[in-house]
Amino acid sequence: MKFLPYLLKHLRRNWFRTTLTVLAMAMCIFLFCTLQSVLAQVGSLLDSRSANRLVTRNSVSIVFPLPIAYGARIQSVPGVTRVAASNWFGGSLPAKKEGKADKGSSSTTDWSNFFPNQAVELEPFLAMYPEYQIPPDQYRALLQDQRGCLIGRQLADKFGWKLGDSFYLESFIPTHRKPDGPFEFVVRAIFDTDPVKYPGTSTNLMLFSRTYLYEATGRKLQAGTYYVEIQDPQKAGEVSAAIDGLFANSDNQTRTETEKAFAASFVAMAGNLALLLNGIGIAVTFTILLVVANTMSIAVRERRTEIGVLKTLGFTSRQVMGLVVAESLLIALIGGAVGVAGSRGIMWAFTHTPGLKDALAGLGLSQLRLQPLVAALGLGVAVFLGFAAGFVPALGAYRARITDMLRTV
Repeated sequence: MKFLPYLLKHLRRNWFRTTLTVLAMAMCIFLFCTLQSVLAQVGSLLDSRSANRLVTRNSVSIVFPLPIAYGARIQSVPGVTRVAASNWFGGSLPAKKEGKADKGSSSTTDWSNFFPNQAVELEPFLAMYPEYQIPPDQYRALLQDQRGCLIGRQLADKFGWKLGDSFYLESFIPTHRKPDGPFEFVVRAIFDTDPVKYPGTSTNLMLFSRTYLYEATGRKLQAGTYYVEIQDPQKAGEVSAAIDGLFANSDNQTRTETEKAFAASFVAMAGNLALLLNGIGIAVTFTILLVVANTMSIAVRERRTEIGVLKTLGFTSRQVMGLVVAESLLIALIGGAVGVAGSRGIMWAFTHTPGLKDALAGLGLSQLRLQPLVAALGLGVAVFLGFAAGFVPALGAYRARITDMLRTV
């Protein structure tokens, strides 16, 4: 610590260069912490999926439906406990909230308030999801009201909805629209979850009865996907193959996979997210390593005379080497602290800014935050970069002879 004033004096000597180096290091750690936090949140969402749930969809694409008769045939497969048909509704709050829009009128869709919503077979579907904790009286009310819907606690808090409140949703899917305007829903149940027992479970979700969907539209809808609960998670591959084998020669062949794999397929639509984000992080880290190493090399060359004087006064080569490495580490630590603080601040801003927080909630990233482990890793990366960047210039100062250093006077 007695050499700290000496180090700070050298950092202030060329404050502009020092500031730019600190900012470069801060940007590196900022990107590292932010990207790793996104990956951690996505991983948490995938890990929250149960191992005993499968999803059956059309083998061509999820946008193609499946016949409703497939449900009974899937139920007959050995190892299957229950089956529930599901349709992605794709509804959003229309600008006109005072009532149903007139036929033929255009109501502006408010996409900033979009949230996930599905039409499902309520009883078998909810039986598969013990993480959705619903009071018994609310559950009974939900089943008795065709317009009734189930919403998560986060969604209820977001819009201030409570039991008995009504709202309207307009689907962007043509087959899920009514001729007389938006669908009316009544909040009959609000579910919570245990974050310890079921970490990563989203409560920014709405579910309602498929019966309401196809009766209101007047169309005999097919199923978008089938959610399948199995008895033994170890036999997921075997059961999946048996289900797909049932429809191997049909016009609507199926693809059955675990719920985790199904959710991961949506992430994969953006490409290999982990490879992309980690690739960006490695490229930025390597660039900043070169920047800091170049800065320290310039600093050592500028202070050749000073280093020679220090050795003349009795400083050992190890002490001189330690001072150079310590200076590099100090720059790295300051930059790392600024980067960690910036990452935490930007994620707080995103999750508290209207519009942005709603978009993140729709992607399942409403709980995005800087985790302590990621912050510690960020500071660790900063220390590593500081040491790696300062080691070579410090080694040169260690090996330099006094006569060579003073010859530049």
